[in-house]
Amino acid sequence: MKLKRKVPAYNLQELLVVLVIIGILILIAMPNFMGVINKAKSVEAQQNLKALHSLQKNHYYMYNSYTLDPDKIDFIAPKTTKEGGTANYTYQIIEASGNSFKAQAVALNDGDGDGVKSTWEIDENGIPKEIIKD
Repeated sequence: MKLKRKVPAYNLQELLVVLVIIGILILIAMPNFMGVINKAKSVEAQQNLKALHSLQKNHYYMYNSYTLDPDKIDFIAPKTTKEGGTANYTYQIIEASGNSFKAQAVALNDGDGDGVKSTWEIDENGIPKEIIKD
């Protein structure tokens, strides 16, 4: 007759306690990381607005005016997360004249749940500015 040896292992209660502790730590740490996550997402808006600014400047040098039409400057907005892409912002040129333009990037999601979406703008000076902070 063989003797059964007890195999060292964790029981279900010990595993559940560890999972509960990990869950509590995540809930405590999550609000601190939301600001970092939102800042990382805003880099996307700044980079795409700078690219749009560069394309507008090229158009200005060629035709001596800015344009409202993104197709004329070959700006292709990246696909948003709602369209199956990775972009977290929508982009549009909201104002254009002979000497100035203004483009805007509006966040798709409200990062902190307060109903306000982050909005960035760039003009002919080429410096992106956050006009509505999330």
